[in-house]
Amino acid sequence: MAEKVEHIGKREIAWSYAGTAFMIGAGVLLLPFILNKMPQETVGIWNIFQTITALVLLLDFGFRPTFARNISYIFSGVKTLQRDGVEQATEDSAVDYSLLKGTLVAMQRFYRWMALAVFALLATVGTAYFYYILQKYSGDRQDAMIAWVLLIGINCYNLYTFYYDALLTGKGYVTRSQQINMLSQAVYIGLAIGLIYAGFGLTAIVSSQLTATILRRVLAYRVFFTPDMKRRLAEAEPQEAKDILRAISPNAIKVGLTYLGAFLINKSAILIGSAFLTLDEIASYGITMQVMDVLARCSMVLYIAYTPRLAQCRAEKDLHQLRTYYIWCTVTFAAIFVAGGALWIGFGDAVLRLIGSQTSFLPTNLLLLALVVAFLEHNHAQSAGFIMADNRIPFFIPSLASGAATFALLWLFLGPLHLGILGLLLAPGLAQLAYQNWKWPSVVIKELHNA
Repeated sequence: MAEKVEHIGKREIAWSYAGTAFMIGAGVLLLPFILNKMPQETVGIWNIFQTITALVLLLDFGFRPTFARNISYIFSGVKTLQRDGVEQATEDSAVDYSLLKGTLVAMQRFYRWMALAVFALLATVGTAYFYYILQKYSGDRQDAMIAWVLLIGINCYNLYTFYYDALLTGKGYVTRSQQINMLSQAVYIGLAIGLIYAGFGLTAIVSSQLTATILRRVLAYRVFFTPDMKRRLAEAEPQEAKDILRAISPNAIKVGLTYLGAFLINKSAILIGSAFLTLDEIASYGITMQVMDVLARCSMVLYIAYTPRLAQCRAEKDLHQLRTYYIWCTVTFAAIFVAGGALWIGFGDAVLRLIGSQTSFLPTNLLLLALVVAFLEHNHAQSAGFIMADNRIPFFIPSLASGAATFALLWLFLGPLHLGILGLLLAPGLAQLAYQNWKWPSVVIKELHNA
């Protein structure tokens, strides 16, 4: 019998919500210390750090979700990995450990080279860019440079061990994954607060992130590589890693191009904006987008928890169950996002005043626009995930086109038109509204309508 993808029921969903609530609560706990103890310029540098980290993860180029999806297919009983579509599996199909071992070897080789590429990129181009940014920074530049060196270390190690996330997600280890995240986040928050009070500035945050990342990876390894798993893998003869990479690379690259488009749409605003706006303005925009990411993550908890089950439903051609998941995920997303957005508009500024923040959110009219843009963006991204579960990536060209349009509009709005932060919001909003916001939800609804 196959060692199937772990069952995802009410207990796993509850842990997903608990884990997300804890992650958000921990982030909210740390945020007042950052906003209260650090000048607005330093918060701006911190936002640039986070954007660079997001850019580095693009070098994964779509392989992590593709690996995770194929790990789910393997534990669902498939015997071959295909370029397009999914080989149909049955409930009593055994796990092919030769295929699993070959996939592990392929992941390890891929991420080893990616980590080396990240080091070369950040040590040269990244350092030159950061040095340019520091020229208009009036804070502690030595602290900022130490934090930058640590950030390079985090990104290299994180990418080198990135396949651990794919293993846990693909196997459906929802509960244990959430428990690991909660523990590592607790260590991060506790250490960061202590170091911030000790006067370590940006170094406090980055060194705490490095410690938490190492802990998370060590625990993830222990969860997946059980004694039984190690024994089965040791007994198996791995399939050729090159063949596996050739099978999954086309769609992985398509996902990577999709992520590149998404980065241009959602993250390039800070990198481009830093050339036109002050660090104070970047800080205000950046802190708003951070809270927006938290709200979106809260709203998509159900979808994220069901991700391995979506792949299994596709492998078993169970469109009826897939339709049920889509309805629940969409309704839950909309309800949480709208409610959270209303609370934010009503009480966000009061909370910042209460904690004595030196950085503010965007004005209400701009915040409302940002909420609308983010709602449409994450709604269509969730629909695209249901399509991707079938190993189909029809959205990589539209995503790139939207990203290119966003990039061009940002230069137009920030440069000749001098729209400032309004331009940061309008550029991705208009680019996405033209096609992607409505296209992918309509595709999924049409496919599942009669299921």
